[in-house]
Amino acid sequence: MIPLFKPYMPDVPEMNDILHSGALAYGNYTKHFECLLKEYFNTPYLIVTNTFSAAVSVALTTLDVVPGDSVIASPMACLVSTQPYLSSGLIVRWADVDAKTGTLSPESVRKQITEKTKAIVHNHFCGYPGYIDEINEVGKEFGIPVIDDGIECFGAEYKGRNVGNCGTDVTVFSLTAVRFCNCIDGGIVIFKDKNLYEKSLLVRDCGIDRSRFRDGMGEISPNCDISLVGYSATMSNVNGYIGSKQMECVDDLLKAHRKQAEKWNLFFAEQSGQIPIVRENCNPNYWVYGILVDDKVESIKKFREMGYYASGVHIRNDIYSAFGKQNVALPGVDEFYKHFVALPCGWWME
Repeated sequence: MIPLFKPYMPDVPEMNDILHSGALAYGNYTKHFECLLKEYFNTPYLIVTNTFSAAVSVALTTLDVVPGDSVIASPMACLVSTQPYLSSGLIVRWADVDAKTGTLSPESVRKQITEKTKAIVHNHFCGYPGYIDEINEVGKEFGIPVIDDGIECFGAEYKGRNVGNCGTDVTVFSLTAVRFCNCIDGGIVIFKDKNLYEKSLLVRDCGIDRSRFRDGMGEISPNCDISLVGYSATMSNVNGYIGSKQMECVDDLLKAHRKQAEKWNLFFAEQSGQIPIVRENCNPNYWVYGILVDDKVESIKKFREMGYYASGVHIRNDIYSAFGKQNVALPGVDEFYKHFVALPCGWWME
């Protein structure tokens, strides 16, 4: 059966040398990977982290979001996207989604804003960009930073620009094995603001200013104060090297995903009761190919019988008691969750 996900791994001829080099922590390969990403996203304000959860934590701390604050998020997301906010001691308030795309509804976000709201988390569901301009406008109106959650959205485009360079305050991406692209593990944080970016460099590294951390003898200097709460969140040289090699292939992989999506488009043009997800002004990365069907269970069974591992991918997170009971109607989530099915749409299908 053709799998829904398949991690791509390029040739890594220098890996053995790196493993035995004695330089395994954040180093030259990781810095090179960051440079490649900065060029790709056309921004100088980008860092990589050792995990996606760390990327979220660094972003929140840099934005001064603290335990007890509230964030608005979509329940139609990977638990890996929503759990970091809960584990950071935040109150997660659910907003509704567009029933046709699974992405946040700007009108619902506006209704969920309270005096405790300190961030809006905009998940771009399964690689399909959401209403970026509209959500950003809501954040701007209320003075609340917006975090684009691009966990599955690397390489997707919105109005001709890569998600990550669309004017959003902060964007986070995942580099875990089943994502696109993957470093086995890791995350990306992109800031619109230079000052936040410079602050994040300290937050990512235990609050340490490396230019002053050690004295002339190489000893830790007592004159270097640590004034920020931070994390040990730097990416290793091993993961950075893998990331650098992935960047040599990323454009070809995206072309392969989109070529496969064109084949699915032709297939569904002749079907009934199965509607591909379409977002105007967007070019998804087709991490998966999303459709809306009349009967979710039967459609999944049918495609699996055809040899394609179809799946609902994510379960709505508002069913989990850890997030607390919320008395808010989410008709868009109800409708979307009932009908969404994902199909394989990757480079491995060629």
